[in-house]
Amino acid sequence: MAAKFVIGKNAHVDEGSKRPSSRNSWNTIKRKPAGGPSFTASMTMAFALIALMMALIFVTVLAVVWGGQFSSYTRQNMQSIADSTAASISEAYGDEGRWTAQVVSAASTASTFSSDIGVQVIDAEGGVLYDDTWAAGGDSAKVKGDGTLAAQSVSSLAPTGADSVVTASITDDEGREVGTVRLWAFGSDALLTKADSAFKDSSFEAIGIAAAAGVILACVIGYFTSRRMTSPIQKITNTAKQIRNGDLTARSGVKGADEIGQLGETFDDMATSLERDLKLEHRLTGDVAHELRTPLMAMQATVEAMQDGVLPADDEHFETVASEVRRLSRLVDAMLKLSRLENGGTELKTERADVVYLIRSLVNSQHALFHEKGLHLRFINDTGREELMADIDADMIREAVVNLMSNAMRYTDSDGYVTVSVRQERGDVLISVQDTGIGIAKEDIPQTFSRFWRSDVSRERVSGGLGVGLSLTKEIVDKHNGTILVESELGRGTTFTLRIPRDQKRRNLAQALQEA
Repeated sequence: MAAKFVIGKNAHVDEGSKRPSSRNSWNTIKRKPAGGPSFTASMTMAFALIALMMALIFVTVLAVVWGGQFSSYTRQNMQSIADSTAASISEAYGDEGRWTAQVVSAASTASTFSSDIGVQVIDAEGGVLYDDTWAAGGDSAKVKGDGTLAAQSVSSLAPTGADSVVTASITDDEGREVGTVRLWAFGSDALLTKADSAFKDSSFEAIGIAAAAGVILACVIGYFTSRRMTSPIQKITNTAKQIRNGDLTARSGVKGADEIGQLGETFDDMATSLERDLKLEHRLTGDVAHELRTPLMAMQATVEAMQDGVLPADDEHFETVASEVRRLSRLVDAMLKLSRLENGGTELKTERADVVYLIRSLVNSQHALFHEKGLHLRFINDTGREELMADIDADMIREAVVNLMSNAMRYTDSDGYVTVSVRQERGDVLISVQDTGIGIAKEDIPQTFSRFWRSDVSRERVSGGLGVGLSLTKEIVDKHNGTILVESELGRGTTFTLRIPRDQKRRNLAQALQEA
């Protein structure tokens, strides 16, 4: 099964990346923080604070809104009792036609609703005919000789504030107002009976208990939630310490679909990449030393042999030394060019150029070289047009394609095929180099563009190089804001596809806007 791999600075754009700071520091990871609460304690306190704030908000709203509604309810209830009492007195007054003890006795019916309710009956002139508080003061209703009641002006325990009492009019059979009934609640200025006050107090007490239970429950939930969150983070931290202490095989094993799970998987992938890169770095040292040592030893042996008279100092042996010097020079030039590209020392000189003509002429110039190796080289124009203009640095693109063609020639057996094609896809131009060579193992594809890297298969071949050419190709494509797609299968061949934007100015503008 063929493996695919895409590389390039625009293959994956990190929107959250920031410009690196010029200040750097390094220090060992401390076992424990120097001070301050732990994450678990902070989360628990946060949950408790949220629950407490919600309880305070609820109590405040309850005191303002529900308290007002409850007071309105009790006043309406008291008003209903006053209206009912006034109706009873009006009916009795209609039967008697005057104020008598039997008429005002109907006022006592208000006390049947609650013993906490006080009643006062006042005639049309404002005189008090009946008052519940008279008994406490030693007073009573005064009856005249004709049986009617005499109004009195005696002290009363009834409240005087308009908000503390409710009133209802007493009328005769003709609808004329003959008196007034006043009701209030003993011991309260808000028309609250003892039962009402007890209910209100118990309601606030229940809310307080619920708030306390909510805070405790929030602390418990916050504690276990924070422990659940910190457990994988602690695993990642411990793994980071192990890696920093030199154990590159350590992995956190944290997985999941949430952000922490993704963090754990990304961290383990990073650790794997770090381990692989360090192994490659160690192998790179041996590769570079070997590749430099081989021509140097050849030159040293030839020169020493000529100095000792073992070999004649003729043109043939001087040419051997010169060829090894040229080999070293090419290697050093490639490394220097790669370094300049990576460090921005080489300026990209883009111009409007015909990619079809550029690649066709390049293939034509390489045809004889491939023919000498016993390989078939061909060019395919899949653009559907004779010209395909793009903003490119023609010299760099030519060098990148030559590197891919040389790589294909090196790892393709005799009578194999190498196909170079050009096609267009949306606003990009695609240049592909396909061969029928030995292919690349799936696990080796991501390392294809590493400097001086070679797969184990290519190491066995005498023609195997250091891999500087593919690294150069990647840097050239990066300079053009493009990507490289690699498709390969062992024993079947490899295809490298360069994707280059045709309009570099538009791509640079879009990239700048995305970074902003």
